[in-house]
Amino acid sequence: MRLYSTNLKAEEVSFETALITGLAPDKGLYMPRQLPLFSKEELMSLKDETYPEIAFRLLGRILEGEIDEASLRAIVYDAYNYDVPLEKVDETTYIMRLDRGPTSSFKDFAARMMARLMQYYLKKENRKLTILTATSGDTGSAVAHAFYGLDNIDVIVLFPRTEVSDRQRKQMTTLGRNITALSVEGKFDDCQAMVKQAFADDELKHMNLSSANSINIGRLIPQSIYYFYSYLKLRDYPEKIVFSIPSGNFGNMMGCVLAKTMGLPVQKIVAAVNENDEVPCFLDTGRYGKIEPSRNCLSNAMNVGHPSNLARLITIYGGEMDEKGNVHSMPDMEKLKQDIYSIPITDEDTKATMREFYERHNILIEPHGAVGIKGLTEYRKATKDQTLAVTLETADPAKFPAEVKAVIGIEPEPPQHLREIESRTEHMEHLTTGYEQFKGYLKRKRG
Repeated sequence: MRLYSTNLKAEEVSFETALITGLAPDKGLYMPRQLPLFSKEELMSLKDETYPEIAFRLLGRILEGEIDEASLRAIVYDAYNYDVPLEKVDETTYIMRLDRGPTSSFKDFAARMMARLMQYYLKKENRKLTILTATSGDTGSAVAHAFYGLDNIDVIVLFPRTEVSDRQRKQMTTLGRNITALSVEGKFDDCQAMVKQAFADDELKHMNLSSANSINIGRLIPQSIYYFYSYLKLRDYPEKIVFSIPSGNFGNMMGCVLAKTMGLPVQKIVAAVNENDEVPCFLDTGRYGKIEPSRNCLSNAMNVGHPSNLARLITIYGGEMDEKGNVHSMPDMEKLKQDIYSIPITDEDTKATMREFYERHNILIEPHGAVGIKGLTEYRKATKDQTLAVTLETADPAKFPAEVKAVIGIEPEPPQHLREIESRTEHMEHLTTGYEQFKGYLKRKRG
């Protein structure tokens, strides 16, 4: 596999290099030059297989020549040792519950796979690495747990102080060892900007910095697998399917775009956002404008005013966007809108959806999942499309107990691993949004 930068000013690299470095030297995001196209026969041969076996077989083709078969099998089966339920709502709607991993978040799928792949390459070369990652909620906890205790890797997580839930924060701040949590007085976009600036800072090159955000292609490729999995369990090739995806930094949605590129028969991708509506506005008007500062919404992990992965989406559709959000050449907007429907969902609609869904189906959902469900409802209302759809529940409702109880009147029962963190001691350091303070911290602690 060869990967190029979305800024088109860096040399192509191998998957290993893209995984370990995270960001291209020209500040662009790495994208595969070519991906395999899976045939009907290949896909249907996997219909009765388990999630880890499907992941092993598909990733074996995608990463062919990048990792030996035995190591890949061991990594995949270790990473995916939990269930991936498909919960039926009605004859045309299913919820894919991506909340059964060790941090009860869909981010576990990408983070656990990426951590193990990084460790595989680093051990071969006897190298060490420092991971910098910004989080608006679930990424930080998933990354922290995925990399926790790994010998060759230290992790520094930056999160906005007032915009993560208590449980999200405690999943990052109670681990210790090779995990450091930094509480930032600002927004997710401030955290992400500091991380990106550190990667581009020549004075920090000696620190061997890398990323575990969805700016890293090692996150997106594993995320493409659960779209194949749900399709295989619910449809027969070439039947079409619709996916409704709660979207913030658009990494989850890009996993679906990659799956579609590799031959999955996707009728439409519904990219449902909260009140940070810069992407729906771009699709509607053809003009892109960041939201600064991002709007603080109930679905906090989606409070992103400038999604990094939009550059990848625009690249796939023939355009070019730089890391600052400047569109240098327009993508094929007609094709983009043909494939993707994006709609903003207000906090009031989010609450109403949580309440109505519980009353009608006796199913508890949290704010992010509610955005996805409401997005699907609005898409069907606008298009009359009744194609079988899968909407993604991206976190366990117990990660947002206050929000769920305020709307529905019920406090969700947390799984054991969430209950255990309540009594643990938290360790974190506090920063403002100034890059120089963050740089000084890195020099003192890691220099």
